Amino acid sequence: QVQLVESGGGLVQAGGSLRLSCAASGRTESIYFMGWFRQAPGKEREYVASVSWNLGSTRYADSVKGRFTISRDKAKNTVYLQMNSLKPEDTAIYYCAIRSRGGLDYDYWGPGTQVTVSS
Repeated sequence: QVQLVESGGGLVQAGGSLRLSCAASGRTESIYFMGWFRQAPGKEREYVASVSWNLGSTRYADSVKGRFTISRDKAKNTVYLQMNSLKPEDTAIYYCAIRSRGGLDYDYWGPGTQVTVSS
């Protein structure tokens, strides 16, 4: 089992920045990928970004490419999401998740952190 806790959400004006953090605990040796997802009111959850835990390679949704940066600190078992040039449409609950080795999908999720971008 792996436990995840997100932090760093809040209220920011359009054009501003926030940095989200997600700390993992438990069987962290099983981490294969860590990712960020978000869900806006009335919408389905969508993929934001992910990072390969060992290789550090990253991938982004087109909607955030060039504005968001995902990174990880293996020593702290923590993944970050630096969000710049925020837009009102970035308003959502942001979730971090883990895809375990041998898993077919993201199988551990944090409780989420609210990000609100005012216009």
